[in-house]
Amino acid sequence: MLQWIGRWLLRGAVFVIAAIAATYACDWIAFQLEGAPQSTVTVNRQMIVPLKNNKIEFDDLGTYDEPCSVSLFPQNEMAPCWWLRRHTNQTVKL
Repeated sequence: MLQWIGRWLLRGAVFVIAAIAATYACDWIAFQLEGAPQSTVTVNRQMIVPLKNNKIEFDDLGTYDEPCSVSLFPQNEMAPCWWLRRHTNQTVKL
């Protein structure tokens, strides 16, 4: 009985990994065929500075336009635009 469950779990894991790999490959092919489409998203940046007595200080670094890829997954070392539009406030820890 345990061998039967183990086989089905292994098959399921292989199927999930293959599906993710196929989705990424299709996304990459579509991204390359469309000429590597890019866009920009305005991002607000803040720096977190630790202080004494477990206090923190937030320093505003301003806003800037960050390039993003018009795709499902990150491409060309750029975050996907759909993700950046939902995460416009970014923090940098010092």
